[in-house]
Amino acid sequence: MKWTKRVGGVEWCFLVCGALLCGSVATFGQVSPAAILNPQLKAEETKYLSQMQSLQQAITATKFPFPFHLARYLKAHSGHAARDHNGIEFVYFQDRLLLKVSGIYGAALNAQQMTENQRASRVLQDVIAPMLQLVTQTIPPNVDCDGIGFEIFYDARDVSKTYDYEGRESLVVVFSRDDAFAYARATGDAARQEILNRSDIYMDGKDFGLALGQRNPLNVESLERSVPRQARRVAASGAGSAASATEATPAAKSSPTPADVARLQAKLQPQLNAMMQKDGAKLHLANTPPPIFAMENGQIALHLTMRDTLASPGSASSIYKRAAQSFDLFLAPELKALLKDIPEDAGYGMIDFSVSHSLGAGSVPSETVDYICPQSALRAFAANGITTQDVINQSVVLVNGARIALNLQVVE
Repeated sequence: MKWTKRVGGVEWCFLVCGALLCGSVATFGQVSPAAILNPQLKAEETKYLSQMQSLQQAITATKFPFPFHLARYLKAHSGHAARDHNGIEFVYFQDRLLLKVSGIYGAALNAQQMTENQRASRVLQDVIAPMLQLVTQTIPPNVDCDGIGFEIFYDARDVSKTYDYEGRESLVVVFSRDDAFAYARATGDAARQEILNRSDIYMDGKDFGLALGQRNPLNVESLERSVPRQARRVAASGAGSAASATEATPAAKSSPTPADVARLQAKLQPQLNAMMQKDGAKLHLANTPPPIFAMENGQIALHLTMRDTLASPGSASSIYKRAAQSFDLFLAPELKALLKDIPEDAGYGMIDFSVSHSLGAGSVPSETVDYICPQSALRAFAANGITTQDVINQSVVLVNGARIALNLQVVE
């Protein structure tokens, strides 16, 4: 069912979804610590559970211009994931530990009347800014995280004489911890704009220079966020920063060096050679490039190149579906056999399975998916201790070098 309403001279469209109203709603709007495997994230969730529950209750009680509900899986349309309203959680994002609030705003903005920047500004003003006020009222300013992020889905509507199109847009705003509290205190657009200029903002996954009160966005390349993120974070927080994602990661504490990588390669090379000679073809391991150890986000990782032998799902399917099927149907069934041959050593913590496959009838690979997984998670899966989704939750997934989030059940 759909109603239109004018707010501030702009036509909005109020959407009511029967499944949303009738589906079962989680008791809390934040993820339960029991559902989290990563020990650092579990510790943060446990430490701030009562404040997160208070935040959920405050958001639920807030009257937004149109209905808003917390949601963990914003792209899910059916099943358990679509009914998961645990939209407050701690997550890792680009080497940072964030408190994330995500949800769906039940309104559509007229794309003919509002530019992309104006739509982003309206969602920031009507949804994110009020929730940020609630965050700063319930979460302590010295919260042990690097930043506070918001991910909001809403609809954009484009109407002409020949068509009536409505599609979903996403706005992501990631503030540093200190900037989040500063933005909530700011009293003028100039101060708010300065904070936005150094925050990370994405429209539909693309870097975006949101400009308050303007028709068009700012040039992202001219903004402070173009400074390398690590340098920006060190300059902003200094040595007295609360636990950063890098500091919270065990690998950052070990600080391996290129010499460590070389020693590990020399130590385990005989085992790697034996694996390739004995079972390389059977395990679909490529000789070029050969298995090699390298640095990966501050940790030593073993890189293995594989060729997906399953029939290609074709380029018409989404990258998420292809990545999910490649993991569940190709890589996961091979893991137990692979891990019998892969050297188990405390000298490295990650295994990068670089899986290539062709999207068409040709034999040349046209897409590569990297599953960068903790060795401990892989061996727990091989021992039937955790599921494939548990492995993915602890891993980094890249498609042609670009990181994606992956929920296996939702996209398959």
